[in-house]
Amino acid sequence: MTDTAMVAPSQPTPLHVLETVFGYDAFRDGQQEVIDAAVAGRDCLVIMPTGGGKSLCYQVPALVRPGLTLVISPLISLMKDQVDQLRANGVAAACINSSMTSEELAATYKAMYQDKLKLVYVSPERVLMRDFIDHLYQMPLSMLAVDEAHCISQWGHDFRPEYAALGQLREHFTDVPVMALTATADDATRSDILSRLSMRDPLVHLSSFDRPNIRYSLVEKHKPLAQLVRYVTEQRGQCGIIYCNSRKRVEQLTEKLCDNRVRAASYHAGLEIAERQRVQEAFQRDDLQVVVATVAFGMGINKPNVRYVVHYDIPRNIESYYQETGRAGRDGLPAEAMMLYDPSDMSWLRKILDEKEDGPQKQIESHKLNAMGAFAEAQTCRRLVLLNYFGEFREQPCGNCDICIDPPKQFDGVEVAQKALSCVYRVNQSFGIGHVVDVLRGMLNQRVRDHGHDQLSTYGIGREHSHEYWVSIVRQLIHRGFLVQNITRSSTLQLTEEARPILRGEVPLTLAVPRLDLTSRTRKPEKMITRHYDKKLFAKLRQLRKTIADEEDIPPYVVFNDASLMEMAEMLPTSHAEFMAVSGVGQRKLERFGDPFLDVIEEHLLMARH
Repeated sequence: MTDTAMVAPSQPTPLHVLETVFGYDAFRDGQQEVIDAAVAGRDCLVIMPTGGGKSLCYQVPALVRPGLTLVISPLISLMKDQVDQLRANGVAAACINSSMTSEELAATYKAMYQDKLKLVYVSPERVLMRDFIDHLYQMPLSMLAVDEAHCISQWGHDFRPEYAALGQLREHFTDVPVMALTATADDATRSDILSRLSMRDPLVHLSSFDRPNIRYSLVEKHKPLAQLVRYVTEQRGQCGIIYCNSRKRVEQLTEKLCDNRVRAASYHAGLEIAERQRVQEAFQRDDLQVVVATVAFGMGINKPNVRYVVHYDIPRNIESYYQETGRAGRDGLPAEAMMLYDPSDMSWLRKILDEKEDGPQKQIESHKLNAMGAFAEAQTCRRLVLLNYFGEFREQPCGNCDICIDPPKQFDGVEVAQKALSCVYRVNQSFGIGHVVDVLRGMLNQRVRDHGHDQLSTYGIGREHSHEYWVSIVRQLIHRGFLVQNITRSSTLQLTEEARPILRGEVPLTLAVPRLDLTSRTRKPEKMITRHYDKKLFAKLRQLRKTIADEEDIPPYVVFNDASLMEMAEMLPTSHAEFMAVSGVGQRKLERFGDPFLDVIEEHLLMARH
């Protein structure tokens, strides 16, 4: 805890901190703008994908600005992971949580009072306690960072009442800049975060939600247990996470995988805390290959070398799916998000939702579940569907999802699109998909009659097609950005500006012929990023990393991640200066770990010459 950040004695620049502390020679897209605003004392809302470098957005300013940065984080495991990595980089960081002894707490408070810490991680419950706020009044606060900020919003997928109360902090510390960070937030969620945290003239940074290194694929369930075992065994020892919707299923899948000689373990809320901690640590330390889990697992995982995430059951919303799949490939290397899908799973989730009490929250959950179902049944590039959901409209398919690799048949969709869009317009953009489709197909139910929609010019103009056909067409128009579903108005369909040229017939439009019966899509070989590195040396470096990590009692990726090891095996550094040029090697890591890695590289080169 007495470690100090390896930065220059005078106020350092953000780039100097990035290079000497974290070992990177350039900021990623968006980081510089956010960091400059934070250093200047401006409020910031940061939406960046998992693995996009959100943490550096507050960690770098924390080392540039005088005083203490307080980071509000939801999970003890997440706090510990961040603190471990910061300390490995020579940063004075600590966390305060319920697992600490009174002596540890007292020592941390003392270090805070003595201005010996730059970052302290706390839970939202702890930070709102009166005695904790009293402590903070006596310290020079530099910044408040709220991680996983989507938990603040009632429109978010993981609303938590204790997060919603964080706005009170602004009343206590009016002059302290606030940074809110999350990987997943739609328009309504973003507005709610800004309002609840009383942000003043904030910089709102919205990164691309795209994770191009992740392949999204969906396979229809036939014999799901056998499909899963085959998929995992094909991965040849790579690390993966498998998500299920029930504890019972978690246990069943774990047993089946273990029977097939896969190093797997279960993780769910029904297990003892000690067992959950054991599983999480074993996974982080590469002692386990696979964790089979409910959604209780993952938010605290900063493990960069997860190569695949499988959803054995469909998630309840796209935000959860995006966040969970985002745990794959955080190191930027190729990874896969695979979902096993059975339409009856959607029916089961809808039945559970129907049993809930009516109200705004039920409407929100229903909207999000429908969007998830639309993603699973998509006929268009899955990445476009995901990006569109978060308001990032693109036309160019990604080439790295199952739909792009094995595309459905296409047809000239202008006429059917005009029929659907016209119908949305004729019902005053005030109804959802089901009602619009009923009007298109000329259904004479009570709701259509009550609103006089049987008298509209668009009534029955699509009667030659089935309900499922039109639902698929409307969903494609949503995915392509011509229609939006307004979550704040019961998921009513509304036209976007992009729909005008389609309605006027001014531009061509190709749509997918609806595949009304989902069939298994053949998985083609993985497109790997070609890197010319010494595979044998890479294996030796991984072994050294594991040995050091076990001795230091930290996860291997805290020493160096796989991408850094690949670069070492590619660049073959033999001096401290060359080693510092490897991405992810900062001054402190060079001092702490450099020589053993340089020794292995030199020994390997010597053996190669002979």
